[in-house]
Amino acid sequence: MPKVITAKRLESEVEKAQDYVRTHIVFPSSILGLAGMLVGLIGLLAQLISGSYGIETFAYSSALLVMGIVVGWAQTRYHQFLLRTFPAYFASRMKTATQRSLHKAKKIPDVTIEHRGKALIPLWYLLGITLFLGASIWSVSTEALAVVPGFALPWAGFFWAKMFFWKGIVLPPSKKDKK
Repeated sequence: MPKVITAKRLESEVEKAQDYVRTHIVFPSSILGLAGMLVGLIGLLAQLISGSYGIETFAYSSALLVMGIVVGWAQTRYHQFLLRTFPAYFASRMKTATQRSLHKAKKIPDVTIEHRGKALIPLWYLLGITLFLGASIWSVSTEALAVVPGFALPWAGFFWAKMFFWKGIVLPPSKKDKK
């Protein structure tokens, strides 16, 4: 009997973790990716209309987009590792997010994550942001790109990569599963 209860509890944690990923990672990433892409494309269109669009503009904008996709893919791979290895981490975050009132909220114990290289994670996040800002500043300073697409395109690639690479891993339950 204990095995059944434990299995049910683990399944519940995985479901809550997947709900957290769907609602707090995938959905915002799709909205932010769409907004970043629209802003970037409108900026490129304005640059095309003004006559300053050239082969360098295409090269820089493509490189910024691909750079954002690579960084988004890397972060998504790390989050997928966390979901597979520590589903209780995302489940506890979902429990905290769904509590209605701070006054009536129960204290949910923090789930600690211990893995090799954990101390380097903040450094990787800082490196990614620095890479985005540095590449954006460099592309704008060479006057190949306007400011708006120069800063919007890496973030568009980043958020769309997060949305795309989560697809198929955390899908909502289908109607066949409910029967």
